[in-house]
Amino acid sequence: MTSKLLLACCAIAALSIAAATAAPLNYTVPEETTTLKPGPNLDVVQNNCTACHSADYIKTQPQGEKFKKDFWQAEVTKMIKVYGAPIDDADVGKIVEYLAATY
Repeated sequence: MTSKLLLACCAIAALSIAAATAAPLNYTVPEETTTLKPGPNLDVVQNNCTACHSADYIKTQPQGEKFKKDFWQAEVTKMIKVYGAPIDDADVGKIVEYLAATY
């Protein structure tokens, strides 16, 4: 038991040293190739969605009649519940309406 505890403490110490001496990660974000289309609630989408990802990402989502309001509602819900997007409840409907009408 004592040897397992000692081994665990050594592993934690080694990981802590490695984390403390790791170089920061730097990268260049690619330029946007698209912009969000004009429409009602565009400002709400820009303030919420593009805080985490680009307009290019939104543009690459499936489009067409079968991917409308239900699809965008599920996407916005996923962003909130799975990815922790800090979107106010009052903005959810506005975002879904904009995306369903525009994409």
